[in-house]
Amino acid sequence: MAELRLNELPTDPLLHVLSYLSYRELLCCGLVCRRLNELCKHNPLWRTLCVKHWLLTDADRQQSTLSWYSLFQQYHSDLGRYIHVYATLKRAWIQLKNFLQEKCPKIISSLKDGTSESELNVVEALIGCKLPEDYRCSYRIHNGQRLVIPGLMGSMSLSNHYRSEVLLDIETGGGGFQRRAGLKRCLPITYCFHTGLSQYLALETSEGRQRNETFYPCPDQTAREPSAIDMFITGSSFMDWFTSYVNNVVSGDFPIIKDQIFRYIHDQGCVETTDDITVSVSTSFLPELSSVHPPHFFFTYRIRMEMSSSASSRASCQLDSRYWKITKSDGTVEEVQGPGVVGEFPIMTPGKVHEYASCTTFSTPSEYMEGHYTFHRLANKDEVFQVAIPRFHMVCPPYRQPAVRTQKSGLAPHLDDDNDFCDGNSENGGGDDDDDDDGGGGGNYGDLHGINMAALEGAWCPRHI
Repeated sequence: MAELRLNELPTDPLLHVLSYLSYRELLCCGLVCRRLNELCKHNPLWRTLCVKHWLLTDADRQQSTLSWYSLFQQYHSDLGRYIHVYATLKRAWIQLKNFLQEKCPKIISSLKDGTSESELNVVEALIGCKLPEDYRCSYRIHNGQRLVIPGLMGSMSLSNHYRSEVLLDIETGGGGFQRRAGLKRCLPITYCFHTGLSQYLALETSEGRQRNETFYPCPDQTAREPSAIDMFITGSSFMDWFTSYVNNVVSGDFPIIKDQIFRYIHDQGCVETTDDITVSVSTSFLPELSSVHPPHFFFTYRIRMEMSSSASSRASCQLDSRYWKITKSDGTVEEVQGPGVVGEFPIMTPGKVHEYASCTTFSTPSEYMEGHYTFHRLANKDEVFQVAIPRFHMVCPPYRQPAVRTQKSGLAPHLDDDNDFCDGNSENGGGDDDDDDDGGGGGNYGDLHGINMAALEGAWCPRHI
């Protein structure tokens, strides 16, 4: 049997085999012999790798005038340390920018260009702490946004309360790096001018937090220890936090209202149609108006009513009253009813859409509500009927107690896999209060080194019976 030599093998089958190799394997294979070295630099192989790892297009290569092999080398020399996260984050940024360009151009104009490796290294030196690789990578793509409103990371508005979170640039975030007890080794990544609220990134495992987690701080108002700060967890890492948010935005789960991203989450199953009127509900948890100790969890919900455009004109009607059935965690039920919604008595005609926002508070982390509206026909006021409001659940994010508190009480400092909430057996309570959702306005840039306790004062949503 004749010996089979590598140089005698046909090119196409070899290239097919090489196409299954990673970029590292391809480089190693190129060291074996001259033939493989030549084949391993084959342009189509590196085009595939450039698309996979750097999301480059044919237009990018033509603009650079480099071969795909050389272009991969160029990107790897600059961003190689991020190759395991770059494509995911870059893709999220591309999707977000494409969406904003169409829906919220005011926000996209506030984005800053990416920062440099040297600038990230300077911040690390100043704070004396390593930045996570996914955080660094994202900031190489875009260095947050300018300190303007509306914020990239979403808004929420209820009557006299307004929140809009800016994605902080690395310089501002580094300036707000925390060294004090309670938020030690935590870096602010968002900021709201109006409430003083920030989300933080934990750079080390300490005080009940896990390294790389993102969270909202929540002061323990029942503790004498000022460093007792509870945490509403919003992500297991910067990449998890950012990509989850982007997915909600670009999928349309978050509505766009007045050129801003509102962080209402819509459950696709939370829709019900009665006769010609469809009611759907989306909800949002407000951490800045909530606390774990004492237990007070603040939610807002947005209701959309729409009459079918195919309905008869005789189906036109007007809302008279609302009825709520609120089921608490212990199974007890509270009933609330009242005239109109947010002080209005909307008229529904074929094709008409009416939306409003309201809020409610609970003393446990999750509850659910359902109910109905009572309408009368415009053509016959004596014809009264009810329109069902689908059941919707309100669940706050997982939360943790600080180590300083759990060490004294002997309670576990974090949630288990079943998402059992710490200290979750507190007394139940709840209520419903209709509020309109127009809000906004100005505000001055505050002190990132502290938590604005004023955001929690007088913020409780009163019960409306």
